[in-house]
Amino acid sequence: MHTVLYRAYRPDTFTEILGQEHIVRILTNQIETDTVGHAYLFCGTRGTGKTTIARILAKGVNCLAETARPCGVCENCAAIRDGVFIDVIEIDAASNNGVDNIRELRESVMYPPAVGRKKIYIIDEAHMLSTSACNALLKTLEEPPESVIFILATTEPRKLLITVHSRCVRLDFKRVSEELLISGMERICAEIGARVSAAALKLIAVNADGSVRDGLSILEQCLAGGEKEVSREDVLALLGSSDSEVFATLTEHVTGGRVDEALMLLDTALADGNDARQFMKDWLAHYRNLMITKFIRHPEDMLNLSSENADRVRAQSETLSLAEINRAIMDIAEMAAEAKLSTQPRILAELCIVNLAAPEAKAKSNAPVAKAPEKAPKAVEITPKSNAPSAKAPDTKAPEQVPDEAPEQAPDAPPEQVSREVPEQVPDAVPDVPATEETVITPEETSEPESGDKSNTDVSAADHDALWASLFQGEDGLKGSQIVLRTGARISSLSDTECVIAVQSGAIMDLVEKNKALIESLLENRSGLSVAIRCIEEKTENNSAAKSVEELAAELGDALGIHIEIEE
Repeated sequence: MHTVLYRAYRPDTFTEILGQEHIVRILTNQIETDTVGHAYLFCGTRGTGKTTIARILAKGVNCLAETARPCGVCENCAAIRDGVFIDVIEIDAASNNGVDNIRELRESVMYPPAVGRKKIYIIDEAHMLSTSACNALLKTLEEPPESVIFILATTEPRKLLITVHSRCVRLDFKRVSEELLISGMERICAEIGARVSAAALKLIAVNADGSVRDGLSILEQCLAGGEKEVSREDVLALLGSSDSEVFATLTEHVTGGRVDEALMLLDTALADGNDARQFMKDWLAHYRNLMITKFIRHPEDMLNLSSENADRVRAQSETLSLAEINRAIMDIAEMAAEAKLSTQPRILAELCIVNLAAPEAKAKSNAPVAKAPEKAPKAVEITPKSNAPSAKAPDTKAPEQVPDEAPEQAPDAPPEQVSREVPEQVPDAVPDVPATEETVITPEETSEPESGDKSNTDVSAADHDALWASLFQGEDGLKGSQIVLRTGARISSLSDTECVIAVQSGAIMDLVEKNKALIESLLENRSGLSVAIRCIEEKTENNSAAKSVEELAAELGDALGIHIEIEE
């Protein structure tokens, strides 16, 4: 049976590991000094050697050699390599993630090693353990038997409980550099007699993205066709990628605004079998090359390009501004991210081309929708209800407009037909007038009467009563007593500086005095006048004669809507 490359060439000793020098140094020193811990947490992206190094560590603590452990050739090392060593137990946490599985593990931990010096438990994909399973493992993980070592491997350490982290020695695996990947693949190709061009190996290493397993898997696919010679074009065909010349031409079409030619080039590339998602990813890399060449004089090594290709990229970069490159990178990156989850990545690629080649299309799509013009505010003419003459305000046209209070004005009406002569303080009082009132309060005292009298003697009593009633609409400051004040007091006169409140009894006068500050504030909010409150007891025909206690109780009860009994 054929064994794939990443399994056939899995390292047997620490010296064969690609990269991860910091981890190799720590574990090698611990094995030599016999200070190996009881629990480890290996974290890192896929294919960086977590499980491989866990097995090498298991070999190291059970190796029969006297020095340079693990040797990789002794009986125990060979058994661990073949997966038949009874004291190395590998558990897939993705399929054994329940409490019952952990209970079985805890029971088996109590048995001593059968062959080796240490019993090793390698728990792969440890982040798949349920919360209850992790909690069940905590005590054993904290204080395992002397001969037991736990190695937990995970690609997502953030999903593990913090209590698990605190009980383990955490080692973080890094992505393997492209240079190391290329050297490792060159050695393997030499052993199997395959001839792969340097450009092809570079392209494989770039697409491996730091994963040794991914790199060897791509190499395996390239060699699966039976060809002993693999070129860069073969790797491009396998990955569904396009050559850099395609992206240089596509960029020229886009920057020149030739949408039709750009779309036709995309169609040709996808018709050749290229993947739309990979196409956008490679195009994004091309724009990144354009950006880098603007700042680095010799970017050949950094961009993994030949000097000739680097010169071509630099020549195109000089024709573009940094703002254009920046906009293209952002747009392509956004579409590439959406294409990962889309079933129609080609459409997203075409939309990206249109947005870049025709910026006005994107501007129109992002422009805010024009809203229909709002209805013209209606003006309200504020006049007193009574026919009593009032002092006319100066001829100042200040069109204070209150929405939704009058029929809509025709659009062609001249401005002077919409405006009304309205005192500036009035609109504050309008919204609070009860709906049943047909009049609107107009404190004409804001303009001084011709007689020179500061008192507002021209405003009718009905207007004063409406203003007084409006003070208690929707206000909770006076609570239940506002009903008493509204019915037992009234505005006798109102001027620029003073408001005289007439009350019917001494009890109501005391209530007004206690709430004077609040009434002044409400009056200012309703009428726009900042005045002082002065309270007088009203002498009318109804209260000139002293009323009995029973009569006062009845009147107050009627006002409050309750029954009041007088105790003797």
